[in-house]
Amino acid sequence: MLKLVKSTAFTVLVFMGLVTNVVLAQNYPNKTITFIAPYGIGGDSDFSGRNLAPMATKLMGQNVIVQNIPGASGTIGSQKVRTSPPDGYTLLVSRGGSQAITPALDSTTPYKWNDFTFISLLDFNPVVCVVKPDAPYKNMKDLIAAIKANPGKLNYASAGAGTTQHLAVEVILRDVGLKSAAATMIPYKGGGQATTALLGGEVDFLCNNLTTLVGQIKGNAMRALVTSTPARLKDFPNVPTAKEEGIPNLEKVMGWSGLYGPPGMPSEVVEKWQTILKEVAKNTAWLNGNDTVGAIPAIRSPADTEAFAKEQFDLYSKLGAELNLKK
Repeated sequence: MLKLVKSTAFTVLVFMGLVTNVVLAQNYPNKTITFIAPYGIGGDSDFSGRNLAPMATKLMGQNVIVQNIPGASGTIGSQKVRTSPPDGYTLLVSRGGSQAITPALDSTTPYKWNDFTFISLLDFNPVVCVVKPDAPYKNMKDLIAAIKANPGKLNYASAGAGTTQHLAVEVILRDVGLKSAAATMIPYKGGGQATTALLGGEVDFLCNNLTTLVGQIKGNAMRALVTSTPARLKDFPNVPTAKEEGIPNLEKVMGWSGLYGPPGMPSEVVEKWQTILKEVAKNTAWLNGNDTVGAIPAIRSPADTEAFAKEQFDLYSKLGAELNLKK
């Protein structure tokens, strides 16, 4: 009899919890929503969060603010969201580095790539490979020919092993049948220092997110040789795509931002965000914000977002194994 009473009490508590969650979801939102950007101010996650927040505030009827919690390759901020209550008031501006590359390469990452509620992708940041304007390489084919003719002599800047700047070059080399040693990686402390290294003539080339380099390219401080986009960018119509240059797998290497929640978020909250984001996708201010930094709008369904995230994780997991980068 005691077991039956305990079982009944437990069932009632579970039912009450479910009812409470449904009620909370139906009243969502009724207070400030926080976007956690897991990298510093001025970075891609910061931009994506701040580009979305004003429109989300207007459409949600509650303030949406951005809080930067950088550190440990984006894992500190990501982990904070993962362990937050799944009520939709603490959300993550996810990044490819923190949600795909780091979990794929580092077994000590405190979460798996799918330990979150997928809400939507937000934007893509295509990779672009650049040289100085006075470099002898007029296009990507010239650069690849020089690497083949002088294996190990040309070098490139990166923010370290396992970063987008490094892995983009590895993908290119593999697409043209070359080994890692064909071009020498020079690691720097971050993408900013890697950019400065190219401008200062310390390295021969650099592959990085377009959002980071768009100002230098438009200002003719760098010459863009290729982008990782399937089609040419409207602001850079003279820059060929990866497929055009014979390196199609570079299309898979792209920075990106998404909107994630803690695991177990109510479906009603996810659906609310989907409704909001469909309006955001048509908003001129949000679209123009992406245009200013060369980002490509990429709002998707939760299922499509999860499928893309898995594809990214699998790509970097395989590449990490091939390059012996896993730890």
